[in-house]
Amino acid sequence: MEFKTINEDITVSPQIAPSDLPEIAAAGYRSVICNRPDGEGADQPSFDEIAAAAANAGLQVRYLPIVSGTVTDQDAEDFGKALRELPGPVFAYCRTGTRSATLWSLSQAKRMAPADILQAAKAAGYDMAGVVRRIVNGGKTPTDEGDAKFDLVVVGGGAAGIAVSSSLKARKPNLTIAVIDPADVHYYQPGWTMVGGGIFEAESTARTMGSLIPKGVHWIKSAVAAFEPQNNAVILDGCRVVKYDRLIVCPGLKLNWGAVDGLVETLGKNGVTSNYRYDLAPYTWELVKGMKTGRALFTQPPMPIKCAGAPQKALYLSGDHWVRSGVLKNIDIQFMNAGGVLFGVKDYVPALEEYVKKYDATLNFFHNLIRVDGKAKTATFKVSKPETEASEVTVDFDMMHVCPPQCAPDFIRVSPLADAAGWVDVDQSTLRHKTYDNVWSLGDVMNAPNAKTAAAARIQAPVVANNVAADIDGKSPVSVYNGYGSCPLTVERGKIVLAEFGYGGTLLPSFPKWLIDGTKPTRAAWLLKEQILPPVYWKAMLRGKEWMAKPETVSAK
Repeated sequence: MEFKTINEDITVSPQIAPSDLPEIAAAGYRSVICNRPDGEGADQPSFDEIAAAAANAGLQVRYLPIVSGTVTDQDAEDFGKALRELPGPVFAYCRTGTRSATLWSLSQAKRMAPADILQAAKAAGYDMAGVVRRIVNGGKTPTDEGDAKFDLVVVGGGAAGIAVSSSLKARKPNLTIAVIDPADVHYYQPGWTMVGGGIFEAESTARTMGSLIPKGVHWIKSAVAAFEPQNNAVILDGCRVVKYDRLIVCPGLKLNWGAVDGLVETLGKNGVTSNYRYDLAPYTWELVKGMKTGRALFTQPPMPIKCAGAPQKALYLSGDHWVRSGVLKNIDIQFMNAGGVLFGVKDYVPALEEYVKKYDATLNFFHNLIRVDGKAKTATFKVSKPETEASEVTVDFDMMHVCPPQCAPDFIRVSPLADAAGWVDVDQSTLRHKTYDNVWSLGDVMNAPNAKTAAAARIQAPVVANNVAADIDGKSPVSVYNGYGSCPLTVERGKIVLAEFGYGGTLLPSFPKWLIDGTKPTRAAWLLKEQILPPVYWKAMLRGKEWMAKPETVSAK
């Protein structure tokens, strides 16, 4: 007997025997649902045998037999009704448990988000891909799919999605392309560090999505609920279906604010801020300007996160302002890093350590933020140092800049496109999906071991565009991605350490050393960040103009 727990209210299982009922009762279950018709297998006990054993064990029981592969909408309603009527928790079974898991999934479709249903079933060992449209449709079988069909569908209208759409439209003008994204506004997120440092205005980092969708590309303003790559289909909220010949997946990351207890309730007040949100970056600058004394915490969660340097960028720009204002001696700066190093590429660490000394900041490694009490102005960290028993420490603060934990969006993590960790599973060189040949991914959501930065997406977009175009022409992939990422570390107002690197931490500088030595703080790198990169982003990258980003051709098969 197997206990495959979906949640605290329901567990499903393959076929059980009458002798299993005492153990089921002892485990705390109060009811049993049988979803297997009598007579399916020669070695199968009858429902009457199960019912008698259940009664002896003090369990209520219900018989809802379902022929394999024929779960109807009414069956799902009946299962949901049984869950409401029977005392819980409930133990349901069939031959393998799949019918019971399917019935539960469909019965909860009006109460739970599709991604939550799929995740719970997946965690119990059941793949609900075969009924995903019904789940999205509230548990009912769709009667009108209303299919739209495109040569190429791009999921995500962020930096990666708009850039790759523009690059492909330039290569294949007659290609029918659709970008799926529910957002009204597109943000230049690399600018938010500068907003938090008082250099940019927040409004300069925003444009309407409609103004950026490439000419001739369809914009489907909707959220994605699920994928059916085996049917070349994307399922939208409301169960609309968009079909494709080829798919590119790049929806960005989920900022998991709720993973830190108490954080959501205090963001934007009580001295708690984050440059990872458009509306909060100006609050960062307010706090920095107003702080004359006290303790400032800067947190960094476990990797991966987008722009791994952003948490310390906030520290450096804040420290620089306090130096210029003459108040640094009165401020205790603490960097609380869940990791064990200041920066993942060692060549840049010496320059950064000089600024840590300049701002008299204390480095606290292996400190992961788990709880915030905004009114009390305390933050609790789990401390997990190597070869040391984990502990918790609570620290007072006057200001705290938080970098939230991050993960792939829910609809990605539960999809057939994801690897075991929840990221889109691609070949790290071609960015083509390892299982589905007509699917590619780029940006923050795929699982190549590179830094998740806008600069990485700028290089990835032409690689994917080249390879998709080659595939359309019947050729093998022609371009490879070398893992390039860039992190302009704003160590002070007017100077930047321009970290540029690829897979394995290999340095990949874009400029000659006499112009910009990325391992040292330079004024030239600051000018690049402040004055050159924003227009390059808006006027080149998002328009398919591949300035310093043309991919290397490695094959012409």
